Amino acid sequence: MTGDEEGRPRATGGCLCGSVRFEVHGPLRDVLICHCQFCQRMHTHVGAYAACAVSDLKITSARTLRWYRSSPGARRAFCRACGSALFWEPTPLTHISISAGSLNRPTGLKVKEHIFLAQKGDYYPAPCSAG
Repeated sequence: MTGDEEGRPRATGGCLCGSVRFEVHGPLRDVLICHCQFCQRMHTHVGAYAACAVSDLKITSARTLRWYRSSPGARRAFCRACGSALFWEPTPLTHISISAGSLNRPTGLKVKEHIFLAQKGDYYPAPCSAG
């Protein structure tokens, strides 16, 4: 998806129930697949996140959006109505990560890399690599 000079968003998305909606008005980083323990708990497996500049994200409906401080270095956002995991923010705030599954298609994104593979679930087949 690409935006144009008239202010149309580059991407749009939201939660499963539609209570939280957002637009991205700038470039999106390709997707990181995160295998950390926090993503395993939040997503029940891995987290898949694109990212953008904080100023490029416009939340157009936030009725049920809730933030949770998951660690001293980050907070995560989810929809309290349907449970969709939506955003991840580092502290200090340098960008905002957007759950790739919450973006409307077509995204035009690709998987950039896998991170925190040392924390991957013990149920993965061996060997598991980022290929």
